Amino acid sequence: MSETEIRKAIEAERRDLADVLAGLDESAWDRPSLCAGWRVREVVAHITMAYRMSLPKFALEMARSRGDFNRMADRVARKDTARLSTADLARSVQDNITHPWKPPGSGYEATLGHDIIHGLDITVALGLDRRVPEDRLRYVLSDQTTKSIEFFGADLDGLELRADDMDWTFGSGTPLTGHAQDLLLVQCGRKLPAGHLRGAAADRFTS
Repeated sequence: MSETEIRKAIEAERRDLADVLAGLDESAWDRPSLCAGWRVREVVAHITMAYRMSLPKFALEMARSRGDFNRMADRVARKDTARLSTADLARSVQDNITHPWKPPGSGYEATLGHDIIHGLDITVALGLDRRVPEDRLRYVLSDQTTKSIEFFGADLDGLELRADDMDWTFGSGTPLTGHAQDLLLVQCGRKLPAGHLRGAAADRFTS
């Protein structure tokens, strides 16, 4: 994808998420997501954090967290959900579909991955039948590296991730089969609901 194509894919992914959020009742926002310890509302607060936070504020929050991004992200998400309503959070997605945010030191490919993965953290956890379009998904899968997988703490040694809905595999060894978007979540250290994965190692990656 060219940068223009990636930006269009990001915008389309955000529109899809905005539509999903518009259809949730209040109770769904308080259900657990696939992000350990976060409800749906904390995930949305995290997705939209960059839209509301200036660079100086980001630097200050990182300093308060002693440079630990995960600690900072968790603290800010919990603080934001205490002060923002679900309508505020949903509006923040809708109003920032074209926002040019990129993760520090990364390009728009990382933005697309961020939006897709956290969107799946919501839809898969809620049991919604939402499939990421193949062109977006294939691009993010192709951008996954051993280093990025290690960042999430996923132990995939001795496994071959094998998609059953598109021509894609990763690694070598005992097959772990499922939809490509579910295998992307496996790469990102998530545990999925029962029935999403097949293979001898499926229980390792099932909540």
